[in-house]
Amino acid sequence: MIRFGLCCIFNEQPIKFRQTTAKALSKLDRKAQLCKLSEIALHNAKTLLQALDFVNLNDIGAFRVLSQILPVYTQPDVGYQLDDLPDSQAIRLQYSKVKEFAHKHDIRLSFHPDQFVVLSSPTARVVENSICELEYQCMVAELIGAEDVNIHLGGVYGDKATAIKRFAEVYKKMPELIRKHLTLENDDISYTVEDLYPLCCDLGIPLVYDVHHHRCNPDGLNVEQATDKSIETWNALRREPHFHISSPKNGWESSKQRPHSDFIELNDFPDYWTKIEQRVTVDIEAKAKETAVAKIQKKLLKVF
Repeated sequence: MIRFGLCCIFNEQPIKFRQTTAKALSKLDRKAQLCKLSEIALHNAKTLLQALDFVNLNDIGAFRVLSQILPVYTQPDVGYQLDDLPDSQAIRLQYSKVKEFAHKHDIRLSFHPDQFVVLSSPTARVVENSICELEYQCMVAELIGAEDVNIHLGGVYGDKATAIKRFAEVYKKMPELIRKHLTLENDDISYTVEDLYPLCCDLGIPLVYDVHHHRCNPDGLNVEQATDKSIETWNALRREPHFHISSPKNGWESSKQRPHSDFIELNDFPDYWTKIEQRVTVDIEAKAKETAVAKIQKKLLKVF
């Protein structure tokens, strides 16, 4: 009943996505910039299809797509639109192949934008840039058939209740494309499941439950209760629940519990998740990537 998710990149497999920077592109004229960006974007689109072929052959049911699948797309100085690229039609064709492959093999695709996407910010410019980034990632999500574009609520800014209210006001005004894909995740510093659950229920946003974050930033809920609340928000929309798991690099006895380990410790995997009577997705957030997914799959098979 559990499908495991691989996040963004590979550790051992020769499946490599390419990137560039605004600084590197600034040395080129605009035509040369677009040619370079087009070459990288087409390479990444083809690589994404290779990635899905690998996960399909290895019984991995979900894949988180790299946010910079179209590099520096929203960067103010060198940003662009997909149709500005010389290879735009070939890129779109590859995206359609990805969508078809994912649908055929039942592979769940998602995005997880970077931390600079903050819809609760009191600074208008930050919110505008965040919405721009979400529009980009949701546009690609539509093209490749991805479901979730998952974010954190953001900072507290000295007043958690006001920040939550600010997020809700922004959310209600956002384009339907974003609201269709957006999910919220509890984080390891500011916002717990208990904080997010009422907001998610009110706005109809699925709550992605990260059990590592919950252990680092506990609330009044245990793992079972937090899991059930998360599932409730997904079931209300008739969608498959989505969880995240990682283990602390330095162990739970350390004062630094947030950094992720190379692998998932079996004791960190909630026994309760193996008893859920519906299909769920569990993204494995571990440094060893596909090796870590394979290892926890084997461990769980032996135990359960």
